[in-house]
Amino acid sequence: MVIPILMEGKSKYLSSLLVIILLAASSLAVHAQEKPRIFVSTDIGGTDPDDFQSMIHLLMYADRFKIEGLVSTSFQTGRKQNILDMIDLYEKDLPKLKKHSKGFPDPASLRNICKQGAIAWAPYKGFRKSTEGSEWLISCAKKSVTQPLWVLVWGGIEDVAQALHDAPEIKKNIRVYWVGGPNKKWGVNAYDYIAENHPDLWMIECNASYRGWFMESESPKDITAEAYYPNYIKGRGEMGKDFIHYYKGHIKMGDTPSLAYLMHGDPEDPQGQSWGGSFTPITRSSKTIFNRNSTVADTVATYGVIEWRFNGPKINVPSDSTVFTLSIGGQHWPGYYISEGTYAVRYSPKQIEVGEYVTISSITELNGQKGTYVSKAPWPGKPEPNDFKLEQHWYGDKPDQELFLGQQQGAKTVSKHRKAFLMDWAKRWEWLE
Repeated sequence: MVIPILMEGKSKYLSSLLVIILLAASSLAVHAQEKPRIFVSTDIGGTDPDDFQSMIHLLMYADRFKIEGLVSTSFQTGRKQNILDMIDLYEKDLPKLKKHSKGFPDPASLRNICKQGAIAWAPYKGFRKSTEGSEWLISCAKKSVTQPLWVLVWGGIEDVAQALHDAPEIKKNIRVYWVGGPNKKWGVNAYDYIAENHPDLWMIECNASYRGWFMESESPKDITAEAYYPNYIKGRGEMGKDFIHYYKGHIKMGDTPSLAYLMHGDPEDPQGQSWGGSFTPITRSSKTIFNRNSTVADTVATYGVIEWRFNGPKINVPSDSTVFTLSIGGQHWPGYYISEGTYAVRYSPKQIEVGEYVTISSITELNGQKGTYVSKAPWPGKPEPNDFKLEQHWYGDKPDQELFLGQQQGAKTVSKHRKAFLMDWAKRWEWLE
């Protein structure tokens, strides 16, 4: 009788083990099916209308995400109202969209998460004061959930910098995908603050790969930037009617790769393949400090941070006051009084270039300072003493020469998926017929 007793015990053990395995598998399956939590910071309504295109795309795929924040961060004319206007169009198209998927969010719920973020770039110290947008980011990041919050930054990174300054503990709960490049040029002080003080942030810094979204070296004729609208968008829904107002309907959507990154591929593996690109871990980010005027002999990394420091008189103004201007190519950046007769200004070149600058100020010593710099790829370039030291989860554009598209580093990691993405989107436009 001993053997049956043993067999009976073994049977009960195996049954219990099977139940545990099935429960674990069920839990994993449920987790795998959870919609990614996303928080979008956009400069929609600013000088570049491509964010309107990206917002329309986001709303057409809203059934695939748990959208927790839509924040306006434009430093020009764009405001929260621009996002609300897009939601109005979405509401009109929603009945048709819901015929194909039941997961689309209610327009009222989307309006409730629209917030106003920073409307001015950060001063030299990299942060200013909390905004409705930065406070909402902190609130979303502190939710008691197991999923990370994906923060997709389509413009300046000021609200992220402010949130990290006010509540650094949120870092463990967020993943940031930032479309940098030109946005880094304008948000260089906020970036400097983040890289210097929060190098342990989980960050994809996409300075150039995103350009593969609208560079068409190998695109079929029916999905070129000019052809896609008449072939797949025109006449379809209220959002389709509105699309023609941005670049005459020509596809750009330079910020959309941040969302596409979550749509196809494993987002926890930035080195893998995804519609939003493939990235490499980086342990440093380029920063060069000049305590003099730079010259054509001075080479810096494209997308790196350049800081010029000047000596001048001690003046009775608060630290971080704007007291001079740096002019490059007809555009202007504020220069700041640091303290004790030291002045500084930062800049980040968005492309390979030979740039010239001049300073403008009512302070004699700060007026008419001139210089040149040469920016080269790949980023982050050769090591410099003042480079930011980054930690484990910071990723950048892949530097391999075969992945360049023209001068754009890593762009082929996005452009290779352009057809698959656009044809997937074309199916959604059919829903609005």
